[in-house]
Amino acid sequence: MNEPCPRFSPNCATQPQLPAGQSYNYNIKDPIAYDGPVFMSDVPWPQPVASWTAGQPVTVGFQADGAAHGGGHCQFAISYDNGKTAAIVHKVMKHCFFNGPSNSNNAEVLKYTFTLPADVPASSNAQFIWIWTNAVGGRELYTGISDITIANSGGSKSYTGKSAIYPNHAGYDTIPEFGGDYTTGLSLYDNAPNVTITSNGYTAEQPSNQKPTMSKSLEPSSSDSCETSSASPKAPDLPVIHNTAVQPLTSTDSETPSSTALSVNPTSDQGTDGECEPGDCEPGALKCNDNGSGFKICTWGKWSDGFTCVQGTVCKTSDLNSVYCGWP
Repeated sequence: MNEPCPRFSPNCATQPQLPAGQSYNYNIKDPIAYDGPVFMSDVPWPQPVASWTAGQPVTVGFQADGAAHGGGHCQFAISYDNGKTAAIVHKVMKHCFFNGPSNSNNAEVLKYTFTLPADVPASSNAQFIWIWTNAVGGRELYTGISDITIANSGGSKSYTGKSAIYPNHAGYDTIPEFGGDYTTGLSLYDNAPNVTITSNGYTAEQPSNQKPTMSKSLEPSSSDSCETSSASPKAPDLPVIHNTAVQPLTSTDSETPSSTALSVNPTSDQGTDGECEPGDCEPGALKCNDNGSGFKICTWGKWSDGFTCVQGTVCKTSDLNSVYCGWP
């Protein structure tokens, strides 16, 4: 990417003066290290490199001499917390850099113009993020982060979109080489949680019709479900709580894969006769632990234990009447 100019790129038409102690990144076209940071720099330019307006067209450009690896999936996102949390504002799936299927390393498309959503909040300190997962070759991840300003005359305070994901990076799923099947990995993007971002950072959202992807089912089987009527109760929807800098929640179940943020047993509070025992909380309700180290969720009328925020973060209550793990 060379438009808007990513941090410390030597390949842009113009760029701000380098901050003290920083140097140009002549390896900026390289993939991200598997177990390293998802961006090559967490130090911003001293001045913004672009000024965008919500609801108006914006353009993202790329260098002509980069290896295009047959295309793949590109995400375009906005962040207000230096890339810790990013919400998607545009996507080019399957054939990024191409007009269709290709095994070429020579890109056909070097610019994408799209309309920035009208409800993206104004900020003098926003970040534009590009994330690419290649179709052909070694399983790699490419990213870029640019410092921008956003104007919004409508006064929007928040924007909700799919959370950016980082396939082929530690803590995320690996998308295999496409092998001609350009639908490879699309479900990861489709199943990404929603995240609400504001010019002050991010919040957690509890949608009414979406659950996070889990390795363990939240739905009780027909033999497990407790019945208080002719219909079996449905497990409560769980909140989406996401922070791309760190994995925000860690299950205490040692058999749960690291990509699984939550694991609950919706049948743990059933009576022995198949009747539901009276509950002391509303299913789906959330509350932080007393010491702020994690949170509890109400399942079948009982508070569960074992959802712990990662080191350095604490449980907080948001304005959306939900909880999240964030910086103190």
